Amino acid sequence: MGLLRLLLWLVLLGALFWMVRRWWRGKTRPQANKARPLPPNPMVRCAHCGVHVPQERALPDGDHQRWYCSAEHRRLQHEPRN
Repeated sequence: MGLLRLLLWLVLLGALFWMVRRWWRGKTRPQANKARPLPPNPMVRCAHCGVHVPQERALPDGDHQRWYCSAEHRRLQHEPRN
């Protein structure tokens, strides 16, 4: 009977240790789900080369219907072709 009682106490202590450790890790570890994800940046396609760039970095045409990845591509698109 003594061995069975000892085994029961060891199991209970092990379960208590596991629960306390799990609770402690939850308090010390930063919660990943609390961080808000950034909103997605809209992507636009360069009218000259077709590369997709974030709209905030793209250069718009005068009417904001065409976007360009660089000033050079915007200049090349508006030049008359020979």
